[in-house]
Amino acid sequence: MRDIPAAPADGAPRDARPKDAPTSAVASAQNDTGRGTAADPASASAENVTGRAAADADPDSTPAPATAQNGTGRGAARRGPADPVKALMHRHRELCERAVDPLEIAAGLEAHGVTDRTAARFRHRDVFSLAEELYARVPRGAETAPAAQELTPSPAGWALWALLPGAVAVLTVAGVRLAAGGVRPAVGALGAAAFVAALTLALRRGPLRAGPRAGLAVRLCAGWLPAYAVGGDGLLTDAVHGGPDGGWPLDPAAATGLAFAVVPALWCAHLFSVQARRKLATSRGLAEFTGRSRPLLLGTAALFALGLGGCLLIGQLAYGAGPFAGAAALGMLLWLARLLAAHGFARAAAKVLAAAAGAELLALCSVFTGRLPGLTLIGRPVATAVQNWGAGVLPAAVCGAAALALLARAAAVLARASAHCDQ
Repeated sequence: MRDIPAAPADGAPRDARPKDAPTSAVASAQNDTGRGTAADPASASAENVTGRAAADADPDSTPAPATAQNGTGRGAARRGPADPVKALMHRHRELCERAVDPLEIAAGLEAHGVTDRTAARFRHRDVFSLAEELYARVPRGAETAPAAQELTPSPAGWALWALLPGAVAVLTVAGVRLAAGGVRPAVGALGAAAFVAALTLALRRGPLRAGPRAGLAVRLCAGWLPAYAVGGDGLLTDAVHGGPDGGWPLDPAAATGLAFAVVPALWCAHLFSVQARRKLATSRGLAEFTGRSRPLLLGTAALFALGLGGCLLIGQLAYGAGPFAGAAALGMLLWLARLLAAHGFARAAAKVLAAAAGAELLALCSVFTGRLPGLTLIGRPVATAVQNWGAGVLPAAVCGAAALALLARAAAVLARASAHCDQ
């Protein structure tokens, strides 16, 4: 008589428990995994990513048991890219590797057109939150951090060069006054060439250095505006009164004042770059940096205006009083244009300089055109303005309007973190 095994106490069939044993083991393992996941957020994130990847790889596969979804089932139910930030991380890997803080990555993303709405597609609330993840995930070399933290050059290298244009301008004015006859134009031309060379050296070594060299048209416009400030008012006055009949008076006060204004221009640009970089390092987000950098720009512009006014006043005390507003507006215009070019916005500065130079040239040509028969009305507006308010009203109005336009542009673009992340 054979021994028959007794039935299980719970009444289940004898062959049911061996089939359910693996399922129970899986359930137990998944429960243990779920508890481990709850204790370890990093593991939970990995399980979710694994689940989403599995769902993308085999969308027609049979779903796992309900007990198995305790740890990874929720991730498998959502379809989409397994790691949406990974493609962005590879696209901007160089930026992330050389960054010294998340805000620098946020500035670079902002420069490439990434907005808070774009960051929402990567499951982040804003650009700064996305930059923090990129900063945490991309390894950086130890040798790149000190280079990225460099600010503008030390003042010891360019402070003395800033005085060179003013010194050359004083020597040129003295040489022109001492020369006589036909030697005077030659001395003036030689001094102008020396001044251009000195100004080029000062700008290339200081904080107002720009990247690529400007084109010929931009150079001509930038050279025409200071030349008009020195001799344009005298030429326009003679043209309105029927001249010129030879040479026309020049303005040495404007020449020397603008030349010595290179010193406060470089120092104010250095102050703005250093302070903006510090605010970039201490800000907690792009909006906070924008709110802190815009008052800094306006304050620096006001400080430069005071320095420019002082240089022009000293020139007038040394060589006699003359038109002041036109030279002051021109100095502010040139400083803002160079500041924008130094921070990567040279195109906007070039357009405004070209418009200002074209307006002055057009006004001057209209006076001579009005002398032709039947074209008197063309030159009448400029002639009337000069007779009523003086020749200085033209550069003051033109350069003042252009400077205000550049100041508005600078307040918009230089308040971005992307304008300072590579300085």
